[in-house]
Amino acid sequence: MAENFELAAEEIANFFKNKGDTSDDNKLELYALYKQGTTGDNTTAKPGMLDFKGKAKWEAWNKKKGVAQNDAKTQYVVLANKVLATVGKKV
Repeated sequence: MAENFELAAEEIANFFKNKGDTSDDNKLELYALYKQGTTGDNTTAKPGMLDFKGKAKWEAWNKKKGVAQNDAKTQYVVLANKVLATVGKKV
């Protein structure tokens, strides 16, 4: 399923560009899985205390530490399909 990752990422980007919406939890999970799948473990510095959005994204990604990149990509595709199903699409 990881082979559909690039297509899923493109579909999710279009979904949000076209004013699609999902829960904040789903958004953070998509972000974290994307970063883990493309970059691997989070090695960046934690954002400052007043950067609430950056901190939430950093923490979501950091929770994926140790997840194999292919596993993260597969999980991303599964969640992307769940989100896209709300508008009748599938990867």
